[in-house]
Amino acid sequence: MSHLLLIHGAWGGAWEFEETLKGLRQLGHEASAIDLPGHGQDLTPMPEVTMDAYVERVIAATESIEGPIVLVGHSLGGAIISQVAERIPNKIERLVFVAAMLPKNGDTPLALMQSDSEGELLPKLVFSEDQSYVTVNPEDVRSILLNDVCEPDRLDRFTPHFAVKQATEPFMFAATLTNAAFGSVPKTYVRASIDKVLSPTLQDQMIENWDVEEVITLESGHFPLMSIPDRLKDALTRAARLAPFTV
Repeated sequence: MSHLLLIHGAWGGAWEFEETLKGLRQLGHEASAIDLPGHGQDLTPMPEVTMDAYVERVIAATESIEGPIVLVGHSLGGAIISQVAERIPNKIERLVFVAAMLPKNGDTPLALMQSDSEGELLPKLVFSEDQSYVTVNPEDVRSILLNDVCEPDRLDRFTPHFAVKQATEPFMFAATLTNAAFGSVPKTYVRASIDKVLSPTLQDQMIENWDVEEVITLESGHFPLMSIPDRLKDALTRAARLAPFTV
């Protein structure tokens, strides 16, 4: 059985996947999530929070897992798992991109967001004076990041988690991806059809960058892991070829 390793995106942490992990494990699947450097419970200093540090952390996590790995990346996590697969393609059974960045060679996460005329988050971001980190206002977390989380108590619980500084260096990292390595790993993309961060139009454009075997569309904003965790659990199960799935 494959192990699903879940990788969060910007302003995130392993905490984001709590409900999805619970659902996967209840079905008997092996699954885990980690905190990237400078996120969640990890206290790595801001200057050391880089794309290279993210990639090294994920590779280290894979080394403790026996057998095939389905590597799942959400949002910025898509750019991260792409670089991991470029480094260790033989260790990864499948890549799953959840409302995620799927860059082509040379793309940066920032450039992808800048190209997205329908994306609503980038113009709202608050950059530090030295441009080393960026924050999101709580009202924008609610209306853009979590636009389809309707329950007030869930919004109240999730929103404070995003009141953190996100290093900007990972957004400037240019992808180095080849057909021989990254291109050889099977890919699934889970589209979020009402995403305000990475618009469905941008998602579709990124899907065309590579040979994506399967596209699963969820009626969700940018965080299906918070708005519809059960549906995401089912989509990940299908992507990992562990059980049938009906949209």
